Amino acid sequence: MAEGTGTSPVQTSTTPNNSAPVSAETEASMGELVQRLTEQSTRLVHSELELAKAEIAAKGKHAGVGAGLFGGAGLITLYGLGALITAGILALALVVPAWASALIVAVVLFVIAGIGALIGKKQVSQATPAAPEKTIDSVKRDVGTMKGGGSS
Repeated sequence: MAEGTGTSPVQTSTTPNNSAPVSAETEASMGELVQRLTEQSTRLVHSELELAKAEIAAKGKHAGVGAGLFGGAGLITLYGLGALITAGILALALVVPAWASALIVAVVLFVIAGIGALIGKKQVSQATPAAPEKTIDSVKRDVGTMKGGGSS
């Protein structure tokens, strides 16, 4: 106790920039504020992650349903194509025997498939090797320039 005042002295310290005294009660409340800030920040990040997971799960469900519907539509389209081919065979059977019309349609389909396969093979051969050759050559030139060897 301080003499003559009848009160206990309050311990004070100064802030790092020595601008104003800060009491022990203020420092404790700052510590509590920092602790609350940490807890709330952690809770916020956790909540945001949970929200993101829920949103991704919902979008994934929609994407799965959409992909399934696309697959079903593709299958129905395949059946429709089969029905059109059958109609073509039956129409051609009005002019030639049924076996000949089926043979003619089969040959036409195989020719179309062969042309598609050749075009596909050409596209695949243009895509191999999968390494980005132009970029690799450019990087090699850049490295050579950086080493002082000039361009090749």
